[in-house]
Parts: sequence; structure tokens; C-alpha cells
Amino acid sequence: MRKTFTGLLAGVGFTLVGVASAAAEDLTIFWAEWDPANYLQELVNEYSKESGDTVTVETTPWSDFQTKAFTEFNAKGDAYDLVVGDSQWLGAGATGGHYVDLTEFFNKHKLSEVMAPATVKYYAEYPSNSGKYWAIPLEGDAVGWAYRKDWFEDPKEKEAFKAKYGYDLDVPKTFKELRDIAEFFYRPDEKRYGIAIYTQTTYDALAMGFENALFSYGGDLGDYSTYKVEGIVNAPVAVEALEMYKELYKFTPPNWGNTFFQEDNQAITEGLAAMSMNYFAFFPSLLNEATNPHAKVTGFFANPAGPTGVQSAALGGQGISIVSYSKKQEAAMRFLEWFIRDDVQKKWAELGGYTCSQAVLKSAEFQNATPYNKAFYETMFKVKDFWAVPEYAELLSQLNNRLGPYVVGDKGTAKEALDGLAKDWTETFTKYGRYSN
Repeated sequence: MRKTFTGLLAGVGFTLVGVASAAAEDLTIFWAEWDPANYLQELVNEYSKESGDTVTVETTPWSDFQTKAFTEFNAKGDAYDLVVGDSQWLGAGATGGHYVDLTEFFNKHKLSEVMAPATVKYYAEYPSNSGKYWAIPLEGDAVGWAYRKDWFEDPKEKEAFKAKYGYDLDVPKTFKELRDIAEFFYRPDEKRYGIAIYTQTTYDALAMGFENALFSYGGDLGDYSTYKVEGIVNAPVAVEALEMYKELYKFTPPNWGNTFFQEDNQAITEGLAAMSMNYFAFFPSLLNEATNPHAKVTGFFANPAGPTGVQSAALGGQGISIVSYSKKQEAAMRFLEWFIRDDVQKKWAELGGYTCSQAVLKSAEFQNATPYNKAFYETMFKVKDFWAVPEYAELLSQLNNRLGPYVVGDKGTAKEALDGLAKDWTETFTKYGRYSN
């Protein structure tokens, strides 16, 4: 997207109109260490030139991003003026007093209309449906798929696939087709495998991976308003979705029981798998011939539909919040005023960031800028997210403990795993007083 989206900017004046003059400040934005953070630094350099405020994007590896951020929050430190926090952090950030309430700012600029609905719901609002906002959608993201176009388009492979399954080999439109294609290309003797999925159980990898099946099968994690989970997270459709996720695991490369975004990109770059699940934010490197020898034959598609035609996906991405302990909140607010402008959102997309602006996402320029932008656009209007409550870390750990042994360890049944998860989550929500009676 970085090199092909420049046409969208034609005629756009990129000046700092409307940003109030004030004494220059040095602002620090804290984020994880990855390419979008580098793109953001390029973007804020423009702001620094025009406003006089110096903005630095400070990063840390993903492995200690959460720990470092919350250590600073809990100490009420002012090392960071803004943070690009995970969507699951919203509850903890809001109720813990770590984030500045941005509701007035959000409503003043009608951001619930400007930004894509899912990004408002999951990156900004807490509690759900409360009309209270604690972040501005910054980096949109969701889970999609990369695939080997040359394998799919090989005439011999197409003929063999149709002979076996009775329909044409093509980009899968349903989870059944996804499963069939994964099975078809699973050839350990040739060191070729069908599919790469998330399985790691130390943070949210397995949760995000399973959600792609769960949501598209019509299931859900629970009722986000009442915190009821019994009969929802372990409903028959959820059991079917988990059984499908475990089925897909059968067709992964060897030793695929502890994998996340890095390994799933390697499944494509090392020529291991026909298809690979990953966040869209990690797809740019798959188009880079320096990092992916198969770049010219790598294609992309959105998460397929479930048995009833429902198509959804797991949300990734983050919003940007003002840290309540910052002594430069006025300058931070001025920065956000600049960041939400249409011309800045277009520039953000041109640099490689995944804007959440509806206008940019819906534009033909954006959707045609890369081989995966169209799939990203289609996905971002259908996504759902994990619980954003302060106790989300406990909920994640319980999901990992219940689903990991079933998917990777081949222990028990899908129903037993989800019944156990419903029991765990009900006890956790009871402990935190989520139920009124």
C-alpha cells in the first residue's frame, strides 16, 4: 500500500489548518514494535513540521508491550502522553483511570459516523453500547488469509481437486471449502501442507484464531450486555465451530502447536502451506520479494462464511488514547484534532497504516491499492472482538486452558472444552460482580 496509494492524495492540501498555535511540546506515543508504528512515526513527523510539537513514537516488542504499558499506568507515570493500546485494554484503561474520557471530543467530531462502525464499537467505546469513548480508532485490523495462487491455479491441481471434491478449486467461500482445500494440499511426503492457523496459548492467538470460525458459524462469546455465557459460548454452533478449527489443525505443518503471526507468515515465505491465517497488518511483508520469495504468487482473501452464510472475522487493531497521567493533555488533544482530519487519514493510509475512516475505506483508490485491501475493506465491516472488560486477561487464560488441550493436545471433546469455558467465565463474571442478581 505504501507505494501504490499515492494517487489518493492527489490534490489534497496537507497543511495544519485548524490546529491551534501554542507553546511547542514534546509528545510521546507508546506502541508495539512493528511496521505500522514506523508508518505512524513518518506521519507524525509531518505534524511536527507544521505544529512545532515534537512527536516520538516509542516502541517495545510485542512480548512485553502490555506489561510495560500497565507497569507505567499503575505507577501513574507520565512517560507516555498517548498510547496505541489493544482493544481488550479499553475496560482496564477506562475503569482503572488510565485513559482520558474522550466522549465530548468523539461526539463533537461525530466520529461514530466518520469511522467504520466496528472500529468505534471495539476500539473506542466502553462499556459496550454506553456512548462513552476512551480512544480514537487508529490502526484498523482483522484476520484474513494469504494463499499460494500458483498452487491454486495449476491446471493439474485443479483437475485433481475437481475429481476428488466435485467442484472447482478456487478461493474458498465457505469453511467447508477451506477445510477441503487444506486437506487436498496436505502432503507431508512432499513437505507441503494445507493450512497455517493460530494455536499459541500464551496471549490471544488461539482466541483470535477460533473466533474466525466461531463468528462465521453464527456463534458468539456471550451476551456483552448481560455477561451471560452459558448456552452461548457452548451453544451447538460454537461446538461445531470448534470442531472445525480442530479439523483444520490436522492439516497444518509439523510442530504447529505454538504458533502466531510470525510463524503463519513463515508458512507462506518458506513455501510450507497453501493457505495461512494472519492479521492484515502483517501482509505487506508477503508482497515484498526481499522477505517472501513467493511474493509474486501470493494472493489474499477474506475469512470465509460458515454453514449458514454468516461471514465474520476476529478483530485486531488498536485505538489511540490520551494517558490520564500525562502533563501534556492539551497538546495531545491538539494532535488528535489533526489526526482525525480527512487529509491526514488519507496520508495515514498512503504511508501503510490501516485507516478506520469510512470514506477512505470505501474509496476505489484504497480498495485497489494492494492485492489485500479489498478483502480488508470487506472484513472490517463484519468483525467482532473479544471481551474488553478489565478482567479480560483472566478470560483469555481460561480460554487457552480449555481450548488448547482440545485443539492441539487432542484431549476431550469440543463440547466438554466449551462447557468448561462457560463454567469458568460464569464464575469469573460472578467474582467481578457482573451479574445484578
